Amino acid sequence: MTDLIPAWVEGRLQPVEKLEAHRRGLRHKAVSVFVMCGDAVLIQRRARGKYHTPGLWANTCCTHPRMDEAPAACAERRLREELGITGLDLSPREQVEYRADVGGGLIEHEVVDIFLARVARRIPVSPNPDEVMDTAWVGMAELCARTRRDPSRYTPWLRIYLEEHAAQIFA
Repeated sequence: MTDLIPAWVEGRLQPVEKLEAHRRGLRHKAVSVFVMCGDAVLIQRRARGKYHTPGLWANTCCTHPRMDEAPAACAERRLREELGITGLDLSPREQVEYRADVGGGLIEHEVVDIFLARVARRIPVSPNPDEVMDTAWVGMAELCARTRRDPSRYTPWLRIYLEEHAAQIFA
């Protein structure tokens, strides 16, 4: 089955195959989640089999909603599918739009609904190896320092979120 995502084509939101949307750099819907414990954020290292940005560190979870899927439902689904996380109270943040080259001739042009979850303790995760090769809890100041020191180890969108939208996401 083909992965269809909601993308704008000729001014209309319509289903487009995910890889095609990235090849054409079409503006499309996305969801990103940050799980925080105190000042530490849960990040994930993308699996080597991902079709773009394999092996790079990203925020807790990110994906594309299905055509008629509500952003919050999508965020909950992907937390469960990627990391085995359920039952979090997801707080919607401001919507963010960015465009970034993700390599291999692919462009992410995303309109992102961002969610933040705060947990009292570092929760256990069960990463799906097809999606995630590693996870880590990292203090926000340290994560910002790492992304500046060695940006090639982090996804473009994580760097954009931290550099341009941190106040909107983490306030």
